[in-house]
Formats: sequence, C-alpha cells, structure tokens
Amino acid sequence: MLGSRLLLVANAGVVTLADGTVPDAWRRLVALVIQSFQAPARGPLPAAPGDDALYEAMLRAGAASIASRERSNAT
Repeated sequence: MLGSRLLLVANAGVVTLADGTVPDAWRRLVALVIQSFQAPARGPLPAAPGDDALYEAMLRAGAASIASRERSNAT
C-alpha cells in the first residue's frame, strides 16, 4: 500500500513540475519504479529527458515553490 502511495505522490510531482516541458517524464518515473520491484530488471527504461528540458523543469519548480511561499506569507 505504501509503495503505491509513494508512486502516486512522486508521479504527481513529476507531472506537475514537468507539464509541457517534459510531457512524458512521468513514463520514465513509472517505468523506473515498476522495474525496481522486479528482479532482475526486465528491459531498458524510457529515455531520460534532455538537459535543457530538465533544467527548465527545475526552474519551473523553483518558481512554483517561491510563489507558494509568497502566497502562504500573504495570508
């Protein structure tokens, strides 16, 4: 049960932060987690996002975090 919740929370974070920038990033996360439960691993993972796309997603995450803190401080 905890594993499925962890996957949902992690995937929600990836979808939220990478939306539009790296639209298929969630596929890599899900494949990685599912493969981690298999022994031995059963094939290649989906391709990792490119450096530029990952950097843009990280910038978006930072901006979202700052905006969230500003909204919290305003109330």
